[in-house]
Amino acid sequence: MPFLSTLQALPVSAQTAGLLLLSNVFMTFAWYGHLKNLAASPWYIAALISWCIALFEYLLQVPGNRIGFTRFSVGQLKIMQEVITLTVFVPFAVFYLHEPLKLDYLWAALCMVGAVYFIFRSA
Repeated sequence: MPFLSTLQALPVSAQTAGLLLLSNVFMTFAWYGHLKNLAASPWYIAALISWCIALFEYLLQVPGNRIGFTRFSVGQLKIMQEVITLTVFVPFAVFYLHEPLKLDYLWAALCMVGAVYFIFRSA
């Protein structure tokens, strides 16, 4: 598969971040997309559809973490995931769910910068 050979040619950090970014897009839709699209449906329908979407998240997240674990600690992978989550969630909330952009997102991002510093400082 050409995609896999291209992916394997990238540095481990790029492979990890790319797979976690893609998995996070699916995760965000699985967790929050039903609030817009399935608001009138029963919760169990939303849960079933979310589980189906989450399958694709796991198909990307598991290899992303396995690849990343060859270079990063579990703590570093977790903080990387949280930064990616916020990076994906804010545009999703603003553009897809039409939530207002708040300064609180900036403060949360600054806290994440601190988390990144502390978890990666000894690397």
